[in-house]
Amino acid sequence: MSRFKKLRILEFLVIGVVMGTIEDLIAVSLVTDATINLNVIWIVFLVALPFAFLSEIVVDHPRFWEKIFPPKEKEKM
Repeated sequence: MSRFKKLRILEFLVIGVVMGTIEDLIAVSLVTDATINLNVIWIVFLVALPFAFLSEIVVDHPRFWEKIFPPKEKEKM
Protein backbone atom coordinates (compact mmCIF):
# COMPACT_ATOMS: atom_id res chain seq x y z
CA MET A 1 0.00 0.00 0.00
CA SER A 2 1.40 3.38 -0.95
CA ARG A 3 2.11 6.10 1.56
CA PHE A 4 -0.59 8.30 0.01
CA LYS A 5 -3.25 5.63 0.57
CA LYS A 6 -2.12 5.10 4.16
CA LEU A 7 -2.34 8.83 4.87
CA ARG A 8 -5.76 8.98 3.24
CA ILE A 9 -7.07 6.13 5.39
CA LEU A 10 -5.58 7.75 8.50
CA GLU A 11 -7.24 11.03 7.56
CA PHE A 12 -10.53 9.19 7.10
CA LEU A 13 -10.26 7.59 10.52
CA VAL A 14 -9.11 10.61 12.48
CA ILE A 15 -10.91 13.48 10.83
CA GLY A 16 -14.00 11.79 9.49
CA VAL A 17 -14.94 9.32 12.17
CA VAL A 18 -13.57 10.89 15.35
CA MET A 19 -14.57 14.46 14.58
CA GLY A 20 -17.96 13.32 13.25
CA THR A 21 -18.60 11.33 16.40
CA ILE A 22 -17.59 14.22 18.65
CA GLU A 23 -19.75 16.61 16.66
CA ASP A 24 -22.76 14.30 16.90
CA LEU A 25 -22.23 13.73 20.62
CA ILE A 26 -22.27 17.48 21.18
CA ALA A 27 -25.51 17.72 19.21
CA VAL A 28 -27.09 14.88 21.20
CA SER A 29 -26.08 16.43 24.51
CA LEU A 30 -27.38 19.88 23.57
CA VAL A 31 -30.66 18.82 21.99
CA THR A 32 -31.75 15.88 24.14
CA ASP A 33 -31.65 15.13 27.82
CA ALA A 34 -30.08 11.70 27.21
CA THR A 35 -27.14 10.69 29.32
CA ILE A 36 -24.00 10.03 27.32
CA ASN A 37 -23.04 6.41 27.91
CA LEU A 38 -21.37 3.71 25.82
CA ASN A 39 -24.65 2.78 24.13
CA VAL A 40 -25.21 6.37 22.94
CA ILE A 41 -21.58 6.67 21.84
CA TRP A 42 -21.89 3.43 19.85
CA ILE A 43 -25.07 4.59 18.09
CA VAL A 44 -23.54 8.00 17.32
CA PHE A 45 -20.44 6.26 15.95
CA LEU A 46 -22.57 4.06 13.67
CA VAL A 47 -24.44 7.11 12.41
CA ALA A 48 -21.24 9.11 11.82
CA LEU A 49 -19.41 6.31 9.97
CA PRO A 50 -21.24 6.40 6.60
CA PHE A 51 -21.16 10.20 6.48
CA ALA A 52 -17.46 10.18 7.24
CA PHE A 53 -16.95 7.67 4.46
CA LEU A 54 -18.91 9.77 1.98
CA SER A 55 -17.16 12.99 2.86
CA GLU A 56 -13.59 11.75 3.17
CA ILE A 57 -13.32 8.92 0.65
CA VAL A 58 -15.83 9.84 -2.04
CA VAL A 59 -16.19 13.62 -2.09
CA ASP A 60 -12.55 14.40 -1.27
CA HIS A 61 -11.34 12.08 -4.01
CA PRO A 62 -9.15 14.10 -6.39
CA ARG A 63 -11.28 13.31 -9.44
CA PHE A 64 -14.73 13.31 -7.81
CA TRP A 65 -15.87 16.64 -9.23
CA GLU A 66 -14.48 15.78 -12.66
CA LYS A 67 -16.78 12.76 -12.75
CA ILE A 68 -19.81 14.74 -11.59
CA PHE A 69 -19.17 17.77 -13.81
CA PRO A 70 -16.93 16.67 -16.69
CA PRO A 71 -14.74 19.44 -18.08
CA LYS A 72 -16.07 20.95 -21.26
CA GLU A 73 -13.94 20.60 -24.31
CA LYS A 74 -13.27 23.72 -26.29
CA GLU A 75 -15.68 24.04 -29.13
CA LYS A 76 -14.15 23.91 -32.58
CA MET A 77 -14.56 27.07 -34.63
